[in-house]
Amino acid sequence: MNVSEQLLQILIDTGVRNVHGVTGDALNFFVKAIEKSEEVEWRGFKHEGNASFAAFGESETTGNLAVCAGTVGPGALHLINGLYNAKKERTPVLAITGQIPRALQGTNYFQEVDLKKVFDDVCEYQAIIKTPEEAPQIIQRAIKIAINHRTVCRIELPADVAEMKAENQEFIYPLIKSEATLVPGTRQINLAAEMINNAQRIAIFAGHGCRESREEVLALARKLKAPITHTLKASDIFDHDTDNVVGLTGLIGNPSGYQGIMKCDLLLMLATDFPYIEFLPHKTDTIQVDVRAENLGNRTALKLGIHGDVKSFVESLLPKVEEKTDTDFVDKLTESFKKYRADKLAEASPERDIEPLHPQIFARFINDHASDDAIFTVETGTSAIWAANHISFHSQRRIIGSFNHGSMAVGLPSAMGAQFAFPNREVWSISGDGAFNMAMQDFITAVRYDLPVKILVLNNSQLSFVKLEMEQAGLAPALDALHQENVNFAEYAKLCGGDGIRVEKAEDIEQAIIMAKNSKKPFIIDAVVNSGELALPPHIGMKQILGFGTSKAKEVFQIITGDKQQWENLKKELNAWFD
Repeated sequence: MNVSEQLLQILIDTGVRNVHGVTGDALNFFVKAIEKSEEVEWRGFKHEGNASFAAFGESETTGNLAVCAGTVGPGALHLINGLYNAKKERTPVLAITGQIPRALQGTNYFQEVDLKKVFDDVCEYQAIIKTPEEAPQIIQRAIKIAINHRTVCRIELPADVAEMKAENQEFIYPLIKSEATLVPGTRQINLAAEMINNAQRIAIFAGHGCRESREEVLALARKLKAPITHTLKASDIFDHDTDNVVGLTGLIGNPSGYQGIMKCDLLLMLATDFPYIEFLPHKTDTIQVDVRAENLGNRTALKLGIHGDVKSFVESLLPKVEEKTDTDFVDKLTESFKKYRADKLAEASPERDIEPLHPQIFARFINDHASDDAIFTVETGTSAIWAANHISFHSQRRIIGSFNHGSMAVGLPSAMGAQFAFPNREVWSISGDGAFNMAMQDFITAVRYDLPVKILVLNNSQLSFVKLEMEQAGLAPALDALHQENVNFAEYAKLCGGDGIRVEKAEDIEQAIIMAKNSKKPFIIDAVVNSGELALPPHIGMKQILGFGTSKAKEVFQIITGDKQQWENLKKELNAWFD
């Protein structure tokens, strides 16, 4: 057994079944070991960046360690973005990178990169193998840290060490995934109960960390007559159809979600490090509960910070709090949320048949037809807005994306990672054209592995979310910089060996969604949509009003002075607003 084979056996014993990557000289012995194995598969990608996003998609949907790989210098560097996404989403991913032979390190050799320095920020631990003797211990240390800290670690395998005889097999042992629970102190639970019993209007702001405590949080909300506002990442925990849920706050939130946490007199922040401080109250009494002590008070001042697991906290708290009887606060907000949803359903009516089409209609029909256990990957940008507003992530549905890192190009590769992990579940990717263009080369990989991912590409030939950012800053959109020159994505899908359809008429949307759902091949819906759609946050401050006003004034001035591009842009916006 050589070091590469030893490494692979440790991964197999840990439960790893896929390695996503691009091979090369320093990884060749590792890849040959995989080739001989019947327990793990090499998933060869066109680009290492897509491989690392695929590892994220696998890990985020399974909760288990996932692995990506790239060879020396350049190949390893391509992994970085997907690894940062995994780090920020707190999902365990292990990167295996090659390195030039040890005798040549430090000589500025061909493709030499000091990967330790490069990966220092993204990795919590790096197992840099110098000798076969140390390999088992530091490999296992990297895996234990990645799994139990829910983070990213790296193993560096020099080309010469990769083929050496393995040593110290006796140091290999079954690795442990912690089942410990961080229980908050009794004194703090009593203080929280006292604050809750003295409050009138209580609201809950719930994050992704509530995944294992959904029923407990719902029981608390019912007892306290508290509305639940949630983060985007928690949309598949507290879905649109759940009692007391009033939606999102933040840049892509809705009025009832925003008012829930801004109009209460006591806010319970449960397992969230929500970053947008302008959408948080700063004079309201706030209790925050988190397993990471560094998150307490990170975004707003607290009356009480509790270091602990949400499920343990709520289970201990429930018997100590009095049941509230006044339902006025929660009733008004849930009624507002129902009206908001009805308005959004009307916005997504196929009778709104202007061309280019409204993107909301596509999201509405995906919601209608996707299975109850579908996995959705959502790109960064306006596609996340339409998904959040028009898809209810009920039952066993999951939503994943780059919600903390905010990277483009997460949609397709993370959908592939999820499909590798769950070959019998529907996997939908909702993507803008700009993001899909970054990752589309690995659609060929989806075809190679017969992954029936369903990809909605919202094709408006523009970086629409960036346009909104420009307008908010008071700039007239730089239309040349925002423009996307696109191919016919449906024809591209067929050229690659998959399937697809281009949709330009509202009457064809539902049938296209059904075709994608039933396809056994990777399928692209090329949705030709209006670039003039405007999605406003639930609260617009004076800064935003001035920004948009200044932007529109500049656009009008450019139109008056003969700018035809701005005139076409304004016409699309007017069509979207008034249809």
